[in-house]
Amino acid sequence: MKKFLTLIFCVFAFNANAMEKETTFNIDLFNKAQSEGKIVIVSSWIEYCSSCAGQMKILKKAKKEGKLSDISFDDIEYFAFDVTNEKIAELFNVQYQTTLLIFKNNKEIYRSIGETTEELIYEALKASIKI
Repeated sequence: MKKFLTLIFCVFAFNANAMEKETTFNIDLFNKAQSEGKIVIVSSWIEYCSSCAGQMKILKKAKKEGKLSDISFDDIEYFAFDVTNEKIAELFNVQYQTTLLIFKNNKEIYRSIGETTEELIYEALKASIKI
């Protein structure tokens, strides 16, 4: 019975992470945000990836808060995609889930793989605004 309950818990835990993820990437919106001078964040995920869910949670928190101390996140556009979508993955040369990309002035200025530390992600966001 204990093994069964553990299995049920794991299934629900993985499903909770999977439900938070959705592909929001759209090439037209990406290009529009770039042309408007916004900072664009693109993150990759895969179903049942807890580090992906953790990274997405941090990015959503940053977007919801709108600013961090004296730095505003208002001019940041955020997109996410399932890394198994080969077309998008090839566009950004992304081979792994939990890849975080930041673009500014139509150039990639930051790339990390597997970063889930709030402090480091916020530092990357702040640095991209100051560039």
